[in-house]
Amino acid sequence: MTVSHHSTISFLSDYGHEDEFVGVVKSVIRSINESVEIVDITHGIKPHDVRAGGLALARASQYMLPGIVLAIVDPGVGTERRAIAIEINNGETIFIGPDNGLLAPSIAMIGEPTRAVELSNPKFHLPSLSTTFAGRDIFAPVAAHLCNGTELSDLGTTISIPSLHPGLLPVSSREGDIVLAEILWKDHFGNLQLNISEDDISDFGEHMLIHIGEQVRGIRRTKTFEGVLESEIGLIVDSTGLLALTMFGRSTAEELRLDEGQQVKIENGAIQESTSTMITLKKKS
Repeated sequence: MTVSHHSTISFLSDYGHEDEFVGVVKSVIRSINESVEIVDITHGIKPHDVRAGGLALARASQYMLPGIVLAIVDPGVGTERRAIAIEINNGETIFIGPDNGLLAPSIAMIGEPTRAVELSNPKFHLPSLSTTFAGRDIFAPVAAHLCNGTELSDLGTTISIPSLHPGLLPVSSREGDIVLAEILWKDHFGNLQLNISEDDISDFGEHMLIHIGEQVRGIRRTKTFEGVLESEIGLIVDSTGLLALTMFGRSTAEELRLDEGQQVKIENGAIQESTSTMITLKKKS
């Protein structure tokens, strides 16, 4: 079997930038392979939020360079959860990370897994007395060794692909003119991505209603952020092809008090403005 020498590592984590964790992982990689290029996808995933990490990785997946994908959101570090590497499309890309569902959504986006191993060979790890920093001690050195041309099967025990932990993503539902959706992602600007696409509401009109608990607000389809009027809530196709709630120049999340994981109902139709009749009272003569 031909061994591929990958030159790029795409790196995602929930480490943040306040501590030294990201820098340490990069330094370990470069100490083993000083020529590898490391692309930071994001390190701003909420701590321990495996679902958010999996969604971010999936959003980025079709734009990532072929090579190694190092993804670490690992609340189960030090437990019996497996550390794994998964080969995609016969070695074009290799995903490295914990077997907790983090990798699954992205893998489903870009191709077929062809092999998987548990990273059980200590020869390719850093010696450590701790079990709390697998990113430094296991995942980083393994990624670097793969870039040096180490064969995947040398890294540990082969495991069956069906045994890998699946990624669980929320599915929308529809009943008549109402779609029950969930907020997948709140971006930096406060826009709220839903788990529905235009196809899910292709027969809805331009104007719709959004039910947030007992509150009902009007929303309107728009093609641009600027197309949302100051008083409106817009529904726009975002950069990943899903629908997102947006407001021009304001945070939709803050104004509607919504966050990731919350459910909303989208209903076909517009708010009916109430009409009133003016009554003039005359004094009796």
